[in-house]
Formats: sequence, C-alpha cells, structure tokens
Amino acid sequence: MNSVVIAVSLMMLLSLFRINVVISLTVSSLVAGLLGGMDLKATVDAFNNGLGGGAEIALSYALLGAFAVALSHSGLADWLSQSIIKKLGKTPDNNNVKIVKWSMLIAVLAMAISSQNILPIHIAFIPIMIPPLLGLMNKFKLDRRLIACILTFGLVTTYMILPIGFGGIFLDSILLANLNNNGLSVVKGQVPSAMLIPAIGMIVGLLIAVFISYRKPREYQVQDTETSEIQTMNKADLVIAVLAIASMLSVQLYTGSMIFGALIGFIVFSFSGAIRNVNDQDIFNQGVRMMAAIGFIMISASGFAAVIKQTGEVASLVTSIEALIGNSKALAAFLMLIVGLFITMGIGSSFSTVPIIAAIYVPLAIQFGFSPAATIALVGTAGALGDAGSPASDSTLGPTAGLNADGQHDHMRDSVIPTFIHYNIPLLVFGWVAAMTL
Repeated sequence: MNSVVIAVSLMMLLSLFRINVVISLTVSSLVAGLLGGMDLKATVDAFNNGLGGGAEIALSYALLGAFAVALSHSGLADWLSQSIIKKLGKTPDNNNVKIVKWSMLIAVLAMAISSQNILPIHIAFIPIMIPPLLGLMNKFKLDRRLIACILTFGLVTTYMILPIGFGGIFLDSILLANLNNNGLSVVKGQVPSAMLIPAIGMIVGLLIAVFISYRKPREYQVQDTETSEIQTMNKADLVIAVLAIASMLSVQLYTGSMIFGALIGFIVFSFSGAIRNVNDQDIFNQGVRMMAAIGFIMISASGFAAVIKQTGEVASLVTSIEALIGNSKALAAFLMLIVGLFITMGIGSSFSTVPIIAAIYVPLAIQFGFSPAATIALVGTAGALGDAGSPASDSTLGPTAGLNADGQHDHMRDSVIPTFIHYNIPLLVFGWVAAMTL
C-alpha cells in the first residue's frame, strides 16, 4: 500500500487514541519515509529540514497567546462578558437568551468570514475574541463543537469562493496559476464560479451542525470568575485595550506579519499600566504555554509534509489508482477527491497541497475528458478537502486555541472530528457533483 495513505491513516489513528498529535506526526513521518524507500537518515534529515517551515506560524501563535492573556488581564474580557449578562437580567427569559446566543453565533461567523478578506488577519482574532465569550457559552450551555464548526466554515469556505484577501491568494495566485502552468487554459473569472457547487456543500454541513448535530445544550464546568460580581472598568483602561487591539491589527495589516502585530499589541499593554498586579513575564509565559502545543503541532506538520514530498509517493499514489479507474469518469472524479483528502490531511494546508496535486491532476483530468470548469472544481476541492478535519490544519488548530482556553475543549474530539464529518463529507459529495455536471 502507498506510504502516504499508511502514514496519514496512522497519524489519524494515533491521534484518535489520544496520542499527542506531535508524537503522532513524528512517528508517521518516520513510517512515511521508511515505507517510501528512504533510509532512516534521509527520513530524519527531510523531517528536520522541513521543521523550519512551521517556525513562523508557531512564533505567531505564541505571541498571539501572550497578547490574548494580556487582554484578559486588562479586564476588558470580563467587563464585556459580564456586561452582556447584566443586560440579560438576573433572571433572563428564553427570548433574550436566544437573542444573545444567535447574535453571538452570527458575530463569530461574520468575524471568521471577514478575517479572510475585509480584515485579513486569518486566525489571529480567535485567541482574542473567543476566550472572553467562554463564560457566556458556559452559561448558555452552548456546545463548543458548534463554535468550532462555525469558525472553520468561515476560515475555509471564504477562500474557496471569494477572490479577495486570502481567497485571492488561493483562487488566483495558487489555483489558477497552477492550473495554467500544467496545461489547462482557464481565465480568472472561471475559478470562483467553478468552486460554487463545492462551497454549497460547506453551507449544507454548517446548517446540519447548527440545526441538527449541536443544537442541544452541553454542560461545561463553570469557572470561578464566571460567577463573580460584575467588574468595573475605567475609561482609561478601556481606551488602552482598544488602542492595543487597533495597534495589533494595524501593524499586522501593514507588515503582513502576525508576529510583529501581536508583539506591538503586547508592548502597548506592558507600557500602559493597564495590567496591574501581574508581572509582564508571567503574562508572556502564560500566553506562550497556552499556545505552545499548537505551535509544536504546526512545526511537526511542516516536517511531516517535507517527508511526504521527499518520498515522491504522491505521484505514485495517483498513478496507482489509474488502473482501478478504467474508463469510468465518475470513479475517476471520486478517487481523485479521496486522494486529495489524504494528501491535504497529512500536509495540513490546502494552499500547500494545490501545487502538488495540480501537476498530476490536470493531465489526468484532460485525459478523462473533464471540462475546464470541472477540472477547476476537482483540483480546488481536492486541495480544500482535509483543511477542515486535519489535526495539523490551522483551520482546526485556531478554533481549538480559543475554545480550549479553560481546558474544556479537546482538539481531536471537539474540533477535528466535528469539522471532518460536517465539511469533508459534504465536500466529497458536492465536489463530485461539480466534476460530473460542469
């Protein structure tokens, strides 16, 4: 059996059995390399050389964690959360609770969508926006798996169809460029329309999560701070908190770096005096600890991806399925999507997957007579598949970073599995429909 399939399956299996994701990725990397014909030294060298690819995002997460902790110590988070509770009244009725719950869900969805285009900060908003809302979510018994699904929907679906911000990078700079570079003649306007049917699959998955899967209440342990009296926050501290957030976002948008954005935001808090009775070093360490696991997963995922690429087994995986396909166009589309799912789940990024599979899929699609629009849908969907539902994807790691701030949200069971079920399965179905009908 192909080493990529074995390695990705092993990584998922180990993670499901609660083996640390970093260990799962490292062990699976060794298996991928050895089964792919590489010796132990070459496998280790490829893994080590690939680790640097995740260093930037890991440091970004660490500094974002420090900024998020500083923000929580400023009092803004508690003040905002408890002010909303106060407006509900001491004995809230069903109507105003429903209003706040739905307003919260819509706000989270809107922020996830706008983080890809209007305010292109990607997952940087999650450690800042979500932890202050956990108290309210606990009070309303809101299932955090639903929030994970909403966040992942906004992070993934948006770049699939809107050619603005990160969507412009995915659709134009990556998908369109690689399709044309590999022999398919398509123009800019064809790409978003071809991806519309797969995106409808994402919408279907979101609706199922909201109205069927996670509509029932779920109990979480109430933290001591959630039952305390409503705190006051003076205007000076409020102004400093807003200034820190604005500085963080402005610097990130100007420099394109989450690292320097979070650093500037943290410095504003440190020198403003808004954080009292807490040592800056303690806050920084607490934030880094909160995000360290996420950073190590991203670093390990880069090493894993490097080993997979080094084996050359991706091309042989596609070649091996050609014998199974025969002359069946429908089976060809399905198997191409399945292979894309495995590759992306291993690499953890659709942006990194498209250049790999486009070189193989475009000639194969032309050979089977798929139209240009169908080929766009096949390659684009195969790349997006696995972004939701991969333990190593920032589309699942980001939601976990915010929702697990109080230690009550498991990465695999509460982020990875829910998003895999609600998005990868519909994407397979609707991506296949797009390939067969366009």
